[in-house]
Amino acid sequence: MSELSNTSSAVKGAGIPAGLWMRCPVCGDMLFKKVVEENNSVCPSCDHHFRVSARTRVQLLCDDGSFEELFNEIEPVDALKFVDKKSYADRIKAEQLKSGNKDGLVCGRAFVKGRPLVLAAMDPTFMMGSMGSVVGEKLTRSIELAAAEKLPLLIASCSGGARMQESTLSLMQMAKTSAALAKLDEAGQMYISLLTDPTTGGVTASFAMLGDFIIAEPKAYIAFAGKRTIESTTRQELPEEAQRAEFVRDKGFIDFIVHRRDLRSEVARLIDYCVK
Repeated sequence: MSELSNTSSAVKGAGIPAGLWMRCPVCGDMLFKKVVEENNSVCPSCDHHFRVSARTRVQLLCDDGSFEELFNEIEPVDALKFVDKKSYADRIKAEQLKSGNKDGLVCGRAFVKGRPLVLAAMDPTFMMGSMGSVVGEKLTRSIELAAAEKLPLLIASCSGGARMQESTLSLMQMAKTSAALAKLDEAGQMYISLLTDPTTGGVTASFAMLGDFIIAEPKAYIAFAGKRTIESTTRQELPEEAQRAEFVRDKGFIDFIVHRRDLRSEVARLIDYCVK
């Protein structure tokens, strides 16, 4: 479920009709949901960037009607017969019903301000955008398509990291996608990596940090391990904003931060800069 939906449903018990109003988790203002959506899912009071689904991300980035979805026939399987609180097979079915997607990535050809590209967007509404075999395969096919058709590639990351229910099969996707990106680089095609809230774990440790340009939305949570894990390992307290986009940029790990309203223009500018 997107952050917008989570917040709007939370007001139901307060006697407010569900789906109309929402509270910003940062500034606490009560907001009319339609106004937030018309503002690119950004709080008009404090500029908090709400988490959005992959399909909303596609709508925000692409020219109207230009997105051609690809590789949607690929579906996950429970190869390991994994069971935690419930079986992985049952969890997949529930997530597919909730999100409307077969897995945690939407990808295809598109245009951004008239510039053609290959776009892949991770979906936080499907198991928090976790990277399993299907996500890795669709990403790899998208990368290979960009190389074959000599198109720029844009990957919008939004993920909790590798998918634990697929164990080593999930971790293998780190090497698989990174190897595909090396071939894209050899082919001379540009790759823009967009980091959104959150970008963590094996995603951060692989394709998300391999872009020719690495950009992030304001205040996006970007990390490999969580704050508590790092502090317990190093026995040092991290600064409060240590894993936010601004801190990561200042330490040289990303290139620049772009407000959501400016993303389309910035992507088009970068393509014009690199593609002759």
